[in-house]
Formats: sequence, structure tokens, C-alpha cells
Amino acid sequence: MPTLPRSLLFLAPLATLTLSGCLASTAASIVTAPVRVGAKAVDMATTSQSEADRNRGRSMRKRDEKIRKLEKKYNRSLEACNRGETAACAEANRLSGEIEQLRAER
Repeated sequence: MPTLPRSLLFLAPLATLTLSGCLASTAASIVTAPVRVGAKAVDMATTSQSEADRNRGRSMRKRDEKIRKLEKKYNRSLEACNRGETAACAEANRLSGEIEQLRAER
């Protein structure tokens, strides 16, 4: 019967302990993987209240900015209309309707 080197006798039990921990860790990862995937899917599918508030605030700021820009164009068109430019009167009327529509969305 062949004899094993002494260093191998010390390493064999250590390798067994190390590999058993690795196998246990892998088994735990495999068992919990479906739960983690399911939780991630639910998290991605739902919107938290803070996310909803943030998105609502962002859309309100964008709408307010658009209203400000339209009001600026409206004022310019109204001034041109008052000077007698008929095309500017039609543009001012169109812009006024668009501004009112955006304000009604609040």
C-alpha cells in the first residue's frame, strides 16, 4: 500500500471543511434564487409612493414650464395683433386655447 505524504494528511480534513461550506453556500443560493427573482419582479412592477410623487412633481414642473413658454408666445402674438397683424390674432387665439387646455389638466 502506497503511503501518502504527511502534508496531504493535514490538508485532506481542511479541504473537506472548506468544500462543505462552499457546497452549503451554493445550495442556499440555489434555494433562495426564486424568491429573490420574484421579489425583484414585484419591485420593478410596482411604483412606490415616493417614486409616484417624484414623477408627479416632474410632470407638473414640465407642464408649468410649457405654460410659461406659451404665455410668452401668446403675449408677443397679442402685441402683434394689437398692431393690426391678423395672422398674429389667430395665433394668439390658438395659443390661448392651448394654455387653457394645459391649465385644465391640473
